Amino acid sequence: MMSSREKWNDRYRSVNAAFPEAAGVLLAYQHLLPVSAKALDLACGRAGNAFLLASNGLETTAWDISDEVIKQVQTLANREGLTILTETRDISERPPTPDSFDVIVVSRFLDRKLIPALKQAIRTGGLIYYQTFIKDKSGNVGPDNPDYLLEQNELLRFFQDWIVRAYHEEGSIGNIEVGLRNQAALVAQKPA
Repeated sequence: MMSSREKWNDRYRSVNAAFPEAAGVLLAYQHLLPVSAKALDLACGRAGNAFLLASNGLETTAWDISDEVIKQVQTLANREGLTILTETRDISERPPTPDSFDVIVVSRFLDRKLIPALKQAIRTGGLIYYQTFIKDKSGNVGPDNPDYLLEQNELLRFFQDWIVRAYHEEGSIGNIEVGLRNQAALVAQKPA
């Protein structure tokens, strides 16, 4: 059986070379980012979030289980003249330590057991940007395994004790050809 690292390494060896895009929630609400902060792109993939964070002047770290994609991210960061601290890291085994980041961005990744560690890792007043797939999908996108799909308003419930700055989850109602479909998106701030 192929390990998680091998699976993702295989996937990233064949990915196209287009510049990676940040998650929609980060693009839409980047104006909420602090002027200076320590930020993490968790389970970064091609690190579109990390590139946006670094281009906003944040001290940026990117972690992923795939050493293949981490090499690609570092090469691209060097080419773009951006400083991104990269690390091959199984975050399920080694989540971030408490009070270690001001901003954490998570996109297209869900491990419910990590939520408490993520909440502890963000410093008081810090932000989490989270966008991932929901069960109420209007198309065949994202994972099929229900373990990796959010229930209705589940992401909102994870952070109900935080200050919710933005939340978006449209599901499959109305005109499914427009809007943010298939995913929930949240920006929340850790209270004092």
